[in-house]
Amino acid sequence: MKKTVPIIVFVFLLLMSYQTMKQPAAVTYIESMKEHAEVASVSKDILYQEIESKSSDYEVKAQNAKIDKVWKKMPGLNGQTVDIDASYEKMKKLGTFDEKLLVFNETKPSIHLQELGAEPIYKGHPNKKMNAFLINVAWGDEHLTKMLNTLEKHQVKATFFLEGKWVKKSTNLAKKIVADGHEIGNHSYNHPDMRTLTRERALEQITKTNRQIEESLGKKPKWFAPPSGSFKEETVKLAAKEGMETIMWTVDTIDWQKPSPDILQKRVLGKIHNGAMILMHPTDATAKSLDALITQIKERGYELGTVSDLLSEKRHP
Repeated sequence: MKKTVPIIVFVFLLLMSYQTMKQPAAVTYIESMKEHAEVASVSKDILYQEIESKSSDYEVKAQNAKIDKVWKKMPGLNGQTVDIDASYEKMKKLGTFDEKLLVFNETKPSIHLQELGAEPIYKGHPNKKMNAFLINVAWGDEHLTKMLNTLEKHQVKATFFLEGKWVKKSTNLAKKIVADGHEIGNHSYNHPDMRTLTRERALEQITKTNRQIEESLGKKPKWFAPPSGSFKEETVKLAAKEGMETIMWTVDTIDWQKPSPDILQKRVLGKIHNGAMILMHPTDATAKSLDALITQIKERGYELGTVSDLLSEKRHP
């Protein structure tokens, strides 16, 4: 008799469970859950399909680096495609399509800057809404600290092209530039006219400066800015042989002429454009103008970065 009691209890509970499942409330609850799951699945499908169908509207083809007849060597620019799964994950809580929540993947071009021949570079890609400051340094120590402070205030990184002789003389200031996270380029050793030099002397200007920068700052430059923008075809090829691209500019502060800050700012802001490289030096006018320049350039929707940032294929830094 004692052995049969557990069996009777088990059968009783089983029957009660069966009867409960047959109750209208239980059936209603289960059906409701099924319907909810089906609605959620349909909603997911509709939203997912909408993202998928609209994704082609946001697709941008990658553009190859090229040699332009006017602007010479120009960087390529990544394309973009919509990451449908990631975009859906960001939108599913909202339940509706929102282009601000789209997630993109960048696609690489097939021809890259480093694959092209030795030519000077004047600007970034015309579709990249970004500018870069090129700060050539062979003098002007008294203005550098103020300029560095302004750049730090705005969290802007620039490319400083340093003269080798200046690095040797003003090593601490040069180290400060590096410590602040700025990019370092080669600006010759003692500011000669590179166009008039023999091959041997031109090569010495480039290699001697690289050695000085590497010894003093631990950096190996990949950009070369010829003094006063004076060069010849051989100059560009020599720089390329040393692993450097020759960098020019599209916007010039002409700050060495000691303009007033107001004139300097109008000169720059009247000429900025997508991909602009803005040339400046450590002068009084530039030190006094830099804060306003950065503010107004950003207000116009431009990002600011180093030469490497500007010439990279990334759509944004």
